[in-house]
Amino acid sequence: MFTGIVTGIGRIDRSVPTAHGLRMHVDAGALDLADVEIGDSIAVAGCCLTVVEIAPPLLAFDVSAETLRCTRGFPHARRVNLEKALRLSDRLGGHLVSGHVDGVARVIAQRALQGDDAGADIEFESPSPLARYIAKKGSIAVEGVSLTTNDVTGARFTVHLIPHTLALTTLGSLAPGDDVNIEVDVVARYVERLRGER
Repeated sequence: MFTGIVTGIGRIDRSVPTAHGLRMHVDAGALDLADVEIGDSIAVAGCCLTVVEIAPPLLAFDVSAETLRCTRGFPHARRVNLEKALRLSDRLGGHLVSGHVDGVARVIAQRALQGDDAGADIEFESPSPLARYIAKKGSIAVEGVSLTTNDVTGARFTVHLIPHTLALTTLGSLAPGDDVNIEVDVVARYVERLRGER
């Protein structure tokens, strides 16, 4: 599990196709790797991946065909948000994020607000089947970042990004037409399952 509070930005160094996906090497940048071991889980652009090799600053991950199918992919040189797995003693600063990407949304519009500390509003369009899980003032993870939805209309939702989030995650470089990994709030999925069994 993760919190959606990004602790570093990495860059995809190289990817090698395998029989069932690919072996991906990520330059972890300034992320502290002192306590990272083989077998640990790291959220990479919102995807929970297992560390299979460590050669600082590089981390290697095996990415399955299923992960490639339901995410926006991992092209060479792409910048990616990174977060180490949650410890039980850690603060839950965002919301509970599993790292299991539900699908890919698209940036519809980005509007920078006036003032140095105003941030920006970004509107996304989710895949239609996921829209039912996205609620106004609910939680959603975009590229692994824990966010609160300000407005929801059909399959579209808007979030506000403060300058801190824009500066310390990859979301600050988004533009209309860009695709992003999203994970809906796990609570919404359990509520649907419970209602379906009544």
